[in-house]
Amino acid sequence: MADGHRTRAEPGAPGELALLRRANPVPAADPRYQDGPLGHEAERRLHRLLHSATPAPCRRPVRRWAWSLAAATAVAAVTATLLVSGPASAPAVAAPRPLTVRAGSAPVPLAELAARAASAGDALPLRQGTHVQTWSLGLSSGPGSRPPITLPEERVVRWKADGSHTELVVATDPRHPGRPVITDADGTPRTVEDGHVLSRQTYWPSWSDAPPQARPPHTAGALRAYLEAIDTTDTMNTPRLVEAVSQLLDNWTPGSREGAALARVLADARGLRPVGAVTDRLGRPGQAYVYDDAASADRGMLILDPANGAVLGLETTATRSDPAFGLKAGEVLSYSAWMR
Repeated sequence: MADGHRTRAEPGAPGELALLRRANPVPAADPRYQDGPLGHEAERRLHRLLHSATPAPCRRPVRRWAWSLAAATAVAAVTATLLVSGPASAPAVAAPRPLTVRAGSAPVPLAELAARAASAGDALPLRQGTHVQTWSLGLSSGPGSRPPITLPEERVVRWKADGSHTELVVATDPRHPGRPVITDADGTPRTVEDGHVLSRQTYWPSWSDAPPQARPPHTAGALRAYLEAIDTTDTMNTPRLVEAVSQLLDNWTPGSREGAALARVLADARGLRPVGAVTDRLGRPGQAYVYDDAASADRGMLILDPANGAVLGLETTATRSDPAFGLKAGEVLSYSAWMR
């Protein structure tokens, strides 16, 4: 103390430097800040941003995949197993064919499906986490380049009461879609026999009051506002609404009430055209509803359970050919198949 005033430590004082060193907000050893593959939700958002930023229809974005060494090795092993086969085995088809509407099937209006969902009762509870199988087509350009194929992945996310969660990602065999993921007695999910684990991680407790991490409401009006809050940068047209729905389903498994509210939101949007019955990638019966996204030259097909209106899957196909990327109209760009 000097002249009645407290002296201030100079910035270079040893004590202050030690405090600054200990206050490193991004320690190199912290697993939360280490490099790793993008999650499915991040890849989907990157795909959307790249497409939206490309106004010229003849140019399609280059999708850049971030893989850890272990994940890349696992995918290489699966690819070798699938594509290097003996003369007695049928070659695997890594790129899926588009889903087709069953000939002669009667389309069910979304309003009718929403009514079925509302009368289905409250049998299923809302659950945080997801169980989804996904596939995406990577695009590359340049002399001699070929579109890389991404093998189907199955992802199981389970949350615990303390706010922590686990994520298991498995490379599935496209010859056997819908490979089941079973749960051990202690609650640990694992795959049957020859599933190749790409990653198995446990994340520290975390909470958020913002969609899609926040708990979704179970009334149509509130759920519509929830979906609009997921991405406020774009007008909520049909493609953006479906994108928000997919993000919701990548974070939550809706219960009966939330599923009924979601069916009503989709019906009220009036942007989805019923086209008839399909069998989804997991062999489940569904009703298909399509929409066109002119900005991305894509067509989306949303598949709903005909009994209770639950969203089963989403498939995106190209509506225009693009020779620069070796892309043909009608080819599948991505799909998701959600399970309970």
